[in-house]
Amino acid sequence: MGLFSIGRWGGSLKTLGFASGLSLLAVGSGCQNAMLDENKALHQENRELRARLEERDSMKSQEAPLTPPETPKPAPVEVVTPAPKPAPAPKPAAAAAPSPVTDLGGDVTVDNVAGTTTVNFLGDALFDSGQATLKSSAKVSLDKMVAGLKKQYAGKTVKVQGHSDSDPIKVSKWKSNQELSEARAKAVRDYLVQKGVEVSRISSEGFGSAKPKSATDKASNRRVEIVVMTRD
Repeated sequence: MGLFSIGRWGGSLKTLGFASGLSLLAVGSGCQNAMLDENKALHQENRELRARLEERDSMKSQEAPLTPPETPKPAPVEVVTPAPKPAPAPKPAAAAAPSPVTDLGGDVTVDNVAGTTTVNFLGDALFDSGQATLKSSAKVSLDKMVAGLKKQYAGKTVKVQGHSDSDPIKVSKWKSNQELSEARAKAVRDYLVQKGVEVSRISSEGFGSAKPKSATDKASNRRVEIVVMTRD
């Protein structure tokens, strides 16, 4: 071969080497571009996955009910029932005061200072004029007095006192008003005893005209008074 041929082949070899280099550069450049594209795709995919995860978490947080914190239950309190107190012993009942007798057959006068209850009976209602024998109608009033002496004034001392007016006796077996007042008081006393009043606690006496009840009303002075000593 001649020099020309060798030179030509040499040029061809250079050309071929250059072309090969370019091809390698092109291949290398293509690989790098592919890797870049793949990396970009991976980054994009990662971003999409992350976005999906965040969206899913956000939806879960919205869907989950807000549960308030559980309030601790108070510890059970043991209720201790106190033992019932024994009922106080009943106080002894005070002795009941006797209820007042509203009707003792006559007019009633109470003297708390003297401690007496006096029942006044008009003499004309108990006896006929100048007499010492009880009328039948008088016994109704005296029976009420007997009931009071037995219930209201049981055990109390009783005095039957006879009184008269000051007019002189003209037609009577009694010599004076004094004797008449004594006889009338005794007649009432005997009736009360007959009806059950204890003889030991009842007495009789006469005052004649010594204790007039009125200066003008002679009828009120002719009377028999039954005095009950109420003070113990």
